[in-house]
Amino acid sequence: MVNGLFDLPWWGYVIVALVLTHITIAAVTIFLHRHQAHRALDLHPLPSHFFRFWLWLTTGMVTREWAAIHRKHHAKCETPEDPHSPQTRGLRKVLWEGAELYRAEAKNEDTLKRYGHGTPDDWLERNVYRHSVLGVSIMLVIDVIAFGAIGLTIWAVQMVWIPFWAAGVVNGVAHFWGYRNYDCSDASRNILPWGILIGGEELHNNHHSFATSAKLSAKWYEFDIGWMYIRMLEMLGLAKVKKTIPKPRLGEVKPVPDLDTLQAIVTHRYDVMTNYMRSLKKVCAHELKRLQRAGAEGLDVRAARRWVLSGEARHLREEQRQQLQAVVGQSPALATVVSMREELAAIWARSNASREQLLAQLQDWIARAEQSGIAQLQEFSLRLRRYAA
Repeated sequence: MVNGLFDLPWWGYVIVALVLTHITIAAVTIFLHRHQAHRALDLHPLPSHFFRFWLWLTTGMVTREWAAIHRKHHAKCETPEDPHSPQTRGLRKVLWEGAELYRAEAKNEDTLKRYGHGTPDDWLERNVYRHSVLGVSIMLVIDVIAFGAIGLTIWAVQMVWIPFWAAGVVNGVAHFWGYRNYDCSDASRNILPWGILIGGEELHNNHHSFATSAKLSAKWYEFDIGWMYIRMLEMLGLAKVKKTIPKPRLGEVKPVPDLDTLQAIVTHRYDVMTNYMRSLKKVCAHELKRLQRAGAEGLDVRAARRWVLSGEARHLREEQRQQLQAVVGQSPALATVVSMREELAAIWARSNASREQLLAQLQDWIARAEQSGIAQLQEFSLRLRRYAA
């Protein structure tokens, strides 16, 4: 039985491999990621058990281990404790050795104990699915029986698909290269606006900004195929979405910001900071070009503008950080833009302050923005007054 049960043309085997790996990607993003790690949706036992079984066959991953490691990644993102940050470990390390980093962290009992709560702990999980080698071995036998010798190649593709695309590309490239819709505190990026090949995980900045959202797409031009599958399951009564990315609502300009304004701004803080960056781009570009004309040698205007607005100074090399400080020190306008950005972000970071104290800080911030003499900052302060709960 050289050809196995199914004798297909070469392109048929390619399609089979792509379909099988795509089911695995869907299982990872829907079950492990959105359902188990973040509780963004509830799943009916039928798809839930199917995904667990399929992942056991095609990856050998244990649900508790995967969810715990991913939750720790969010809790310790871009720090030395992050299990797989390219910002601390290097892009090459995470891209090509992401699976090894995963396996090393899976042996950390403290990680499993602290972050692995709420995951399946039934008889199957304890006695069957924990045997990783058994699952992938059964998959090997199935592939060989079904497709003959070429089944070995299909199985090999299945075995490397998740380690490369999920552990390598998503954990590595998506924290290093791409575009950002939201100015969240880590270095996450959207690799592409069309989340198809990796099930929607390409939209990684959207996810890190709103981790408990079952939908990873945010802009009209973005597509999340994982969300399409979730909606299909929901229509069949097999899933229930709990949260999606909140959309900001803007009302009339309030003479004095109130507690509702504060709540809306905190809820939509990533939208607030993204619009802050967009609003202040013009003044930053003008100031940087002025400094360049004034003789600031070696000034990379494009990079400096990104550094000034993004607040990602912690990711800069020492020489870049010194250059940023020197640039800001030469421009009162840039100094104001940087300090006002940091103060605005600190409003929702002060967990010990009361709502009344935070409101007073917000009102003071808006008053100083309107008195700054920077037209773009004044216009942005009017937008803040319009956020509605």
